[in-house]
Amino acid sequence: MNLKAQINREKLPKHVAVIMDGNGRWAKRQGLLRVKGHETGTTAVRETVEVCAEIGIKNLTLFAFSTENWNRPKLEVKTLMNLLVSSLKKEISTLMDNDIKLKAIGCIDNLPSKAKKELEEVIQKTSNNSMMTLTLALSYGSREEIVSTVKAISQKVKEGKISVEEINDDIIQQNLYTHNLPDVDLLIRTSGEQRISNFLLWQIAYAELYFTPTLWPDFRRENLLEAVLNYQNRERRFGKTSEQLS
Repeated sequence: MNLKAQINREKLPKHVAVIMDGNGRWAKRQGLLRVKGHETGTTAVRETVEVCAEIGIKNLTLFAFSTENWNRPKLEVKTLMNLLVSSLKKEISTLMDNDIKLKAIGCIDNLPSKAKKELEEVIQKTSNNSMMTLTLALSYGSREEIVSTVKAISQKVKEGKISVEEINDDIIQQNLYTHNLPDVDLLIRTSGEQRISNFLLWQIAYAELYFTPTLWPDFRRENLLEAVLNYQNRERRFGKTSEQLS
């Protein structure tokens, strides 16, 4: 039986997030420049998006560029921004054909004007799509998001719109970049590294973590399906006991 046929469509994660790691190491192993790893990684992005749409996953978030990534060599950053523009142009048909809505989270204003313009255009063109939401985390850092959230809530308290006593999980959720998304059910990280790297820290509170040694440029639809099957074979207790669940 193939992997896709084993997927239980009734137990799909509502939100899958992916830390796409290993592009540089992949390129180094091939004797290539790091930027070649990023270029090859776009194939993994396409296959991951397509298989998520095929099996019915409603929300997919990809960690595309962190706030810390601005500290990388200028050539690599420039290449990544150019890749973003070219990939958005190239993949607009894939998004439209699969009824996928594109969104972005992070400090989008920090992107180069060309990349920001292309991103906003694709977001607008796909805004009426409804089968799946693909969110790109760009110039994103979870600590920065939490600081931004605290400031937004503090301003509302200052203006008398809410009281300190009203602040709860829901209020915080409503002020996150991901306020329109459910919490992450499944977090995947490629390349064998086993850390979160400042990604969706609030949203992954009860996520199942899946680490694979596969480098991102080698990640294919079968790898995504394996991760989902692994998720479906886990018991999610949310603080309860197995006996309470049964």
